[in-house]
Amino acid sequence: MQTASNQEFPQIEHVTRSHIPTEQASYYLNRKPQTLRTWACFENGLIRPVRINGRLAWPVKEIKKILGVEV
Repeated sequence: MQTASNQEFPQIEHVTRSHIPTEQASYYLNRKPQTLRTWACFENGLIRPVRINGRLAWPVKEIKKILGVEV
């Protein structure tokens, strides 16, 4: 299994999906995936994910807002 550190993701400006998985979101936010999972668990992070069939999906719009990228 690859981790976010050795995967290549497109620049956030080119992401057109509405939500992305934890590994990809952690790459853009420069946090470890477990940090985002903790945010989801305690609902105390910068953004909140959507839960889809037990998996976390992070809103790209919110990530772009945090990073100061035009939406």
